[in-house]
Amino acid sequence: MDALTLLRQGPVVPVIVINDAAVAVDLAHALVEGGIRVLEVTLRTKAALAAIRRMRDEVPDAIVGAGTLRNRAHFEAAADAGAMFGISPGLTAELAAASRCSEMTLVPGVATISEAMRAQDEGFLYQKLFPAEAVGGIKLLKSLSGPLPDLRFCPTGGIDLAKAPDYLALKNVLCVGGSWLTPDDAVAAHDWARITTLAREASALKK
Repeated sequence: MDALTLLRQGPVVPVIVINDAAVAVDLAHALVEGGIRVLEVTLRTKAALAAIRRMRDEVPDAIVGAGTLRNRAHFEAAADAGAMFGISPGLTAELAAASRCSEMTLVPGVATISEAMRAQDEGFLYQKLFPAEAVGGIKLLKSLSGPLPDLRFCPTGGIDLAKAPDYLALKNVLCVGGSWLTPDDAVAAHDWARITTLAREASALKK
């Protein structure tokens, strides 16, 4: 799946941290039931790759990918686990090279106009602005739209349900990323109904 198609699947991409792969399938089902299909499982825990495999194998309606890709080894491990896409906090020459040798879509992270221009030079027109709120958020995205009209973004970092609509109203924003859909306490309590409710609220946002 190409990046544009991926980022148009819904208004919010949940940023998911999984400490126990045993909860992965139930968590994915809860999000999909709420209308959220694109799932970014961050490679921040030892359980992440196993979680991606289980989601991909057992939740066919989910579009499962890996986040926090920092190097070629992460990229290749995610691809081997069955990830359909990868999202990185930044872009290095190593990650760009790995992407060119793979069918797995990469959405690279950028934080400045120079980084966005370099990513565009590498062929990435669809980028993750990260950490969005910390680097200027909506004001920065508005400023980027003039000199970089061909780029589209998935801003992530510090965004919640209340802030998301203002981001989604921007012409150069396709969707937003956020961790509020999978709060740690809800996952720990296996409160899948709460996560489905949060997913429904997110999927109802308008782009």
